[in-house]
Amino acid sequence: MFAALPLLALPVLFYNLLGLMIGGGLRSSAMVERMSAPIFSVTMASRAVWTVSLGDLFLAGSLVVLFVELLKPTTSRQAAIINHSLSMVLFIACLVEFLLFPAFATSTFFILTLMVLLDVLAGFIVTIVAARREIDIR
Repeated sequence: MFAALPLLALPVLFYNLLGLMIGGGLRSSAMVERMSAPIFSVTMASRAVWTVSLGDLFLAGSLVVLFVELLKPTTSRQAAIINHSLSMVLFIACLVEFLLFPAFATSTFFILTLMVLLDVLAGFIVTIVAARREIDIR
């Protein structure tokens, strides 16, 4: 049953929790400042300063989750169909949040929504290709 759950729901849930905990809740635009506030900086060999924000770290972690989601094997056709359906529902929820709530109108959340969309598209494409190969074998 866990194979059917989209892993990208974890970063989306984490972002939602951050949106609720930061003052003002979903209607607040405080998330923009929080996600872009520098956490630390590193001086590079070229003497340029690389500043890392919470949004940067959040997206890096989300990319790792997307990688695992794309490599996650589906145990059965039923699990794959449920996973695709839940991923589509997650994408619609992310899109609605991005369009309607100021706390989610950030570049970080837009890129996270794009990752969820890529997961949906990749899942459908992999399923179609696998079905074609199965038909060719028989």
